[in-house]
Amino acid sequence: MEKPITYKNRYGDIYTFEKMKDGNILMRGEFKWLRFGWGNLYNDAYNQYLLDNAHSSSIMTFIQFKDAVHEYDDETGQYLYLDYLKLVVSDKSLVTMIDPSGGPYMCEGMDLETVSKKFKGMKIKGFKPHEGNYIILIH
Repeated sequence: MEKPITYKNRYGDIYTFEKMKDGNILMRGEFKWLRFGWGNLYNDAYNQYLLDNAHSSSIMTFIQFKDAVHEYDDETGQYLYLDYLKLVVSDKSLVTMIDPSGGPYMCEGMDLETVSKKFKGMKIKGFKPHEGNYIILIH
């Protein structure tokens, strides 16, 4: 195995990134202050939208719906598709963003090159908690 990559964030916290045999990256460090997030599941909301608009001549595609369902009208102070937005839920099976206080911020789809040039071309698929640390899942 290669030597782990060391990353020092703006608060001086040290994180190490070590390539694993399976191609993923083990990130070790202090995760006391951490934001994390999950992706959204839109299937139930979109299926209800399709049912409600079955006789409409203009149906949004799934991709269009994913953007539109979050639209907010500043004048009325309401979401345009609130009934569908209520059906959007978090996919808690996979962490898609982590942000330790002071960095590094990382999320699904990012190139891990933001941590080190040695990781160029390694796209983040998600994150899996592992013994107080995180495994960065790579595409």
